[in-house]
Amino acid sequence: MNMLTKFGNLSRSPSDPRVVKSGPTALTASDMLASKLGWFSIALGVAELVASERIARALGMRGKESIIRAYGAREVSSGILSLSVDKQAGLWSRVAGDALDIATLLPAFRRDNPKRDNVGLALVLIAGVTLIDWLSAQKVSARHARGRAQPQDFSNRSGFPRGVAAVRGLARTERSTSAGQNRRPG
Repeated sequence: MNMLTKFGNLSRSPSDPRVVKSGPTALTASDMLASKLGWFSIALGVAELVASERIARALGMRGKESIIRAYGAREVSSGILSLSVDKQAGLWSRVAGDALDIATLLPAFRRDNPKRDNVGLALVLIAGVTLIDWLSAQKVSARHARGRAQPQDFSNRSGFPRGVAAVRGLARTERSTSAGQNRRPG
């Protein structure tokens, strides 16, 4: 029994049945990885929102705190989207965000930056996470892709199961039949 099932049992009223054993999941490994990346993104985003000054100082990027906070908000939104039904959009937004992070860090990887080693480590870590994000986004997109089939052509359908000819005049016939049944004998 997983942790969510245990917490679910705690929130049930006494009259509700308890979950004893949960069944197999319909989620694939790529779906579960997308979920974990979503939670990672939320945690990273919160850290960037809360500790933007410390991160900027550690990377030798003073004055970039507002950008780091904006990237934190982006991470949180990408994480929430990765946990939603539309995992693909969340994962691809993570890939785009990783590219933006790398583009932001590259100017700080200069020789005169005393924190250059920290920037190099951050670039390596982001490159690794980007690879994981990209592979996960590809897998989830392939699994949840909607077919690009030709749209159905319903122009030859009338909506009447026996055809239009069979229903022509039917209302007139029904009206005259029901009118005759409603008359009282004189």
